Amino acid sequence: MMLLFCTVVGVLLAGSYLAFWGLLAHAVHAQLNRQLLETARPIISDMVSEPEAKDVNRLDLPGEFFELLDQNGHVLQQSKNLAAPMKLNGLNLADSQPTFGIAALENGETVRAVLIPFRQGNQALIFAVAIPTFGTNRVLDSFGGVALLLFPLSLVLTAGISALYVGRSLAPIKELTKHAALMAKRVTNRQGFWTPLPVCSPHDELGRLAQTFNHLLKSVDSAVLQLRQFVTDASHELRTPLAVLHGETELLLSKPRSPEEYRQTLCVFDDEFKKLTRIVEGLFTLSMADAGQLHLIREPLYINEVLEEACSLAASRARTKNISIARDLSEEVAWTGDEAFLHQLFLIFLDNAIKYSPDGTSIRVTLGVRDRAIQARFQDQGVGISPEHLPFIFDRFYRAAPLNSGDTQSGGLGLAIAQAIAIAQGGTIECASTVGVGSTFTVILPITHPREAVPEVTAKQKLILR
Repeated sequence: MMLLFCTVVGVLLAGSYLAFWGLLAHAVHAQLNRQLLETARPIISDMVSEPEAKDVNRLDLPGEFFELLDQNGHVLQQSKNLAAPMKLNGLNLADSQPTFGIAALENGETVRAVLIPFRQGNQALIFAVAIPTFGTNRVLDSFGGVALLLFPLSLVLTAGISALYVGRSLAPIKELTKHAALMAKRVTNRQGFWTPLPVCSPHDELGRLAQTFNHLLKSVDSAVLQLRQFVTDASHELRTPLAVLHGETELLLSKPRSPEEYRQTLCVFDDEFKKLTRIVEGLFTLSMADAGQLHLIREPLYINEVLEEACSLAASRARTKNISIARDLSEEVAWTGDEAFLHQLFLIFLDNAIKYSPDGTSIRVTLGVRDRAIQARFQDQGVGISPEHLPFIFDRFYRAAPLNSGDTQSGGLGLAIAQAIAIAQGGTIECASTVGVGSTFTVILPITHPREAVPEVTAKQKLILR
């Protein structure tokens, strides 16, 4: 950058000096030409008015030389300070306009000369006036010397300024590079690798770039931590059923077994395979939601009917614990959405309410339109959730209850899946809970109208989209 900057500035300076020197030389020559014409004008007037006066021979002005020539260039008169005719090298004697040029005296001194044609009676004559150029040459030479002195000094000064400017400009980039390299070394740190990049000035381009990288790297760091935690939790959840399967297989193959023992082992296999299936399907659903590819089939439906069906399916599991499901679903609520995912969403809350509720309690399910939104509420009389756990209950593999509470079957993904389904359909989930009293989960969905739905999709098409 310094080399390029100095090269460009050097070319510009050289061009500027040359242009200024050319303008100065042109101005000096123009001034000399005006001086020559002003000097010649009164003398030519006298010669025209008094042809016999021989005025030129009597002229003896210091620093000014005069000659009167005929058309062929022969000297008719000359001033006293000329010992010999001037050498009019290359000047055109036949031009009808004043001609300016360089002439030489006998001693070799160069002079600025002008040839002015005029008529004296019927005779065409040429009047030559010359003045020395020594002073003007000294001015031009002095300017050239000053320019040659200032040119390298200007380049040195420019190089110093550019070095200071480029150094200060690149310092934030060097600092950002150094900081980014340190973060690259900490990528494998389990506590995260991101620390804020230094922002020298938040209002210039580098400051805005550093702030943008800070937002980007913070998001990447958070995603890496979540992914690392997710992989750790998923491997832990998958390891338990796999270990059970492996242990049962080794025990089964250790010696011959009776048909009843084989049947019991296969039942254990079936339970563990169901656990694995639920975990894998849950992970797949969440991965599709994260990628924004959770395909929803929007069709007109009545939420009260979907909720009634979900309660009917959960009733058999509730009866095993002597739990009753009280429903208030008399109000018909039309909606447009994906019936299969909505059904899964309701079953998650019903299953959780059954798991965490003691025997002989009841679960209350209500549906209504409040605050211009559809609200499906699930209220149980279970163990409740302590306040410190509430912010994390929708995290994957997070369990607020002990493992012996019956949540081992869900793999800790139920509420995470419920939240993903609700968000995909434009809704939210709220939770209020008191330890020892119970929990209330409220699914809030935006109001739609059946006519907003797309044409109904067949069951076969739904299966393909799934």
